[in-house]
This record gives sequence, structure tokens and C-alpha cells, in this order.
Amino acid sequence: MRYKILLAGNNQSLIEDFFAQMTESFESLTTSTRYDDIISHIKYFSPDVFVYCIRQEAPDRIARISNAKTALTRKKIPLIVVGTEEDCDTFVRATGYVADLLLTRPLTPAAIQERIEAYLTDKKQKEKEEATMAEVQASLAFAEAQAKAAAAENARRKHILVVDDDPMMLKLIKEHLHQDYDIATAINGKVALKFLENKKTDLILLDYEMPLENGASVLEKLRANESTSRLPVIFLTGVTDKEKITKVLSLKPQGYLLKPIDRDKLIAAIDDIFKR
Repeated sequence: MRYKILLAGNNQSLIEDFFAQMTESFESLTTSTRYDDIISHIKYFSPDVFVYCIRQEAPDRIARISNAKTALTRKKIPLIVVGTEEDCDTFVRATGYVADLLLTRPLTPAAIQERIEAYLTDKKQKEKEEATMAEVQASLAFAEAQAKAAAAENARRKHILVVDDDPMMLKLIKEHLHQDYDIATAINGKVALKFLENKKTDLILLDYEMPLENGASVLEKLRANESTSRLPVIFLTGVTDKEKITKVLSLKPQGYLLKPIDRDKLIAAIDDIFKR
């Protein structure tokens, strides 16, 4: 992999080495120590690393590099300083050690290349591992949020809408279920559909045979409406004729129960749907 190197500093012979002897590993570009120049080259060259080739640098030039460190850090561009032990000590004393890596000469161009490559390769690997860890943490956070939402959903009392034209049947079913579920009742399909325009339910117990608009008609309207198309429906029917039962099942309700309603079968059918 070829890395982009942004170079600055007084050591022109070392900078020349980057262009003459390290071209296989580095694409190099020089800049001045002026803050505006550095920022401009960061923007348009997008370097992988900034290498400051120091040799008897004036304090004001070192200060400019130190000031540019914030911009380098923001762009995740490391600062590598290459110089003699004396020059590196001067840089550290002046800046408080803002460099990410100090390379103390004498070092051959090959050694400098190897050290910088190793540093950048290790940096890339750490960034990859951090990105992977961030993805894992995000996935875990999402899974945890889903689990909490599911737990909250399970903890919430389910709501059931009972639709039947027989007030006694409504009263009976409400008596069977009110301890475990929130119950709403509707005396016919029209009232039920009106209820669902503004409120939600988790399950509909729907009488199959009602005057004006039977259960089949109500179910068709529920399935045609996007907001209610997936609502589970259990038909309540007094029909025992095989042909009529087949017709009931052809509408694909989630279940059907024969009247008179058996409490245990009713609760079992509801529990089965909510478990699914």
C-alpha cells in the first residue's frame, strides 16, 4: 500500500530522500510551516501522515507546527518528527510532546521508511479493529434496544376488541377476559371500524353473523386498510354447517370459535395467537 506523506521542515536532504528513495511506499508532497499552507494541503492532498523533517528549526516555525496539531488530530493525521536527538529534544521542550512518533537520527532512508510504514500499518489495523468493535457495539446496542422493546411489549397488557351484536355475549366475553386483558366492545362492525380509526388493538374477536354488516364484510375492510391489515382476527360463530365453516375459513382468520363460547378454549386461542 502506498501512503500519502505531507512533508515540511529545514532538512531538505531528508525531504529529497522521500522523493528519491521512498517512492515505492510513499506519495510525497511538500508544504511550508505556515498554518494556512498546512491546512490547505491537508484539505486537497488528504495525507495519511505529516512528517516534520527538522534541522535547527526556529522557535516560531516549531510553534506553527504545534498550532497545526489540532487540525491534524481532527483529521486523524499523525505527526511524525524526524531529526537528531538534539533537534527532537528541542521540539519536545517547545511543544510539550505533540508528536505521535519521534524518529531520532542517524537513521538510513530505508530505516525511516520501514518505521513510518510500520507505524501507519499498525494505525490502520487499530482503526479497523476500532471500527469493527464500534459495529459490534452498535449491533449489541440495537439488539438490547429490541430486547427491551420486546420486553416492554410483553409486559404491556394486550388490548382486545370484541365485536358482537348480542350485548349478553359482549358482557360474557368481557367477564372471561378482563382480568388479563384490556377489553373494548362494539355492538356492530361500523362501530368497530370507527373505533379503529383513532385507537389500536392487538386482537379482534369478531362475530361472524351480524345484521347490516356481517363479520366477513368487516374482515375484508380490515384487510383492505393498511393500518389494520395485519390485525389478528378470531371469528365467533354459531354456524355448525360444514359448508359455512369452510366459507368462514376461506377468509383466513387467525382462528374461529363456535358459540356458545367455552372460556378455556377462548383463552387458549388468544394465548396461542399472542405467543405466535
